[in-house]
Amino acid sequence: MFFLNRTNRSGILNAGIIGGRDQTGPYKIDARYNAGELIHRIQSIAKLRSKVTLTGMDAERFLRRGSLQWPKNTLIYSDPPYYVKGRDLYYDFYVHDDHVNIANVMQTAVKHQRWIVSYDDVPEIRDMYPERQRVSYGIGYSARRNHKGAEVMFFDDQLVVPELSGSISLIEQGEFAL
Repeated sequence: MFFLNRTNRSGILNAGIIGGRDQTGPYKIDARYNAGELIHRIQSIAKLRSKVTLTGMDAERFLRRGSLQWPKNTLIYSDPPYYVKGRDLYYDFYVHDDHVNIANVMQTAVKHQRWIVSYDDVPEIRDMYPERQRVSYGIGYSARRNHKGAEVMFFDDQLVVPELSGSISLIEQGEFAL
């Protein structure tokens, strides 16, 4: 699975081999498979294994339970499956109510830690985080086909969002933009 993740477009197993079967694309199958660097990363993670816990727990349950025991200086980054294309990209995807549940947990149950949530920028998701600071930005997608898309990050009220530049096209907290 590790090899397939690193050699398929965007790490998505059914998105196709980087460079295509005939390897005529601008990037080749090994574009994301630098064995030396990957070995270094795995060994670095292995050194911290006593601090890592893997769980198959449902995300909502994980966040509810964790928010009761994690230190206050914990930053939670949540990257749920895409709202619009999730069904096409992932074996396990969310339906509307799953997204609503995650939004509710982040905004009500996670009270003592800070959080960031990233998503595809669509009205349904914006409606789930109506009063939150957010940053919208353009992004290039390359799974299956190259195209431009828009994503959004929502921030806990207590986080100070710095001025951003680069691919960021809009920062919103009320009515101001960069």
